[in-house]
Formats: sequence, C-alpha cells, structure tokens
Amino acid sequence: MSVTVVLEVAPKKTFASALDWPGWARSGRSEDDALQSLLDYGPRYAVVARRARLPFAHPATVRGLEILERLRGNGTTEFGAPGKSARAEEQPVSGADLARLVALLEASWAILDAVAKKAAGVKLSTGPRGGGRDLAKIIGHVRDAESAYLHKLGSRAPDPEGANLRRAFTDALTALAAGRPVDNPSRTRNVWSPRYATRRAAWHVLDHAWEIEDRSPD
Repeated sequence: MSVTVVLEVAPKKTFASALDWPGWARSGRSEDDALQSLLDYGPRYAVVARRARLPFAHPATVRGLEILERLRGNGTTEFGAPGKSARAEEQPVSGADLARLVALLEASWAILDAVAKKAAGVKLSTGPRGGGRDLAKIIGHVRDAESAYLHKLGSRAPDPEGANLRRAFTDALTALAAGRPVDNPSRTRNVWSPRYATRRAAWHVLDHAWEIEDRSPD
C-alpha cells in the first residue's frame, strides 16, 4: 500500500509530507533526499500512529511513496518549514476525518510531553542539530508557534500565558470542519484549512520532540 506524498520544492530545500499522516514530513536538499528522509523516519512516526491507535505501515522503499502534488516552495520552505497547502487539503473534513486528525495531533503532543519530561534536568547537546537552544526555550518556542498557528485558524489564544492553547486549537479545527464560527476570532484573512493546519502543527511538534531525543544523552 502506497503513502500519498506532497512535495514542496524550493531551490535549496524540498519538503516531503505524507498527506494522510500529519506530522510525518521531512526535508532534504533535493526531492530524492526529502523522500529518503521521510522513509527513514517511518519507524519513528510509527510510534505516533500507535499512540493514536491507528494502523500504520511504512513502505520499505521510496517506491512506496506516491507523489500526489508538487508545490512551488517559498521563503518558509527555504527557512525550514512546510509552508504551502496542497489542493487535497482544501477538501471538506468529515467527522471521521476530524477525529483522525485530532488523534494524531494529540498523539504528537503527548510524545513531545513525554520526551520533554524525560529530558528535564539534563543538558542537551549542542551543534548542528540543536543550535544551542535549551529545553525550556524549545518548549516555549513550540508554544509560541502554536499560538501563531491558532491565529491562522482564525482564532486567538485564550490567554497570554498559553493555558488551554491545545484545547483552543482543537476547538478551532472542529469549528472549521463543521462550518461554524471559531471562538475568539482573529483578524486573519487567509485562514488555514484544518488538514494543513494539523499537518503543520504536528510536524512542528514532532520535529522538536525528535530534536530533544537526538540531543539527549543516551
């Protein structure tokens, strides 16, 4: 069974994202590099799917990755984040689709929390993978990004400290999927689709969860 992938191609960086598996997205210098990196991270992503209680099997080779769309990347792509929504992500979201998206996003959050708890009190290694940010700054960065992502869903963080931010995010996803107004509306004009917002948010959470794992002492 193949995995449907969207490629986001910029001159110096390409992202490969599995459309049906939010958070399973990796980058490389070329299309081939990005696809291989995505494949290599399949076993790590399997932990996410298992926590979400969803059946998951990653391909053995890149031949099992089916490219559905190629998008022209932008500055966000070059900076190091998947920044373009695929046409397939603009499709309506059914109740079953929403439950699946939320399950995978919540599994990603749970993994970040578990990894951060395990790494509490230890010094993370520095270097090319880490860039020198400590654990508290990584967690703060993820929280700040999620507040910005919530804004792109047309809503605002419930309070400046970020309490209940995750609940507000899933509430906004639910409202958009149902065609209802979101709570605490923001002024954003280009609202992200629920599918893309989940993919972007889950990627960011897992990217930093895996960073913490990679930078933690064995």
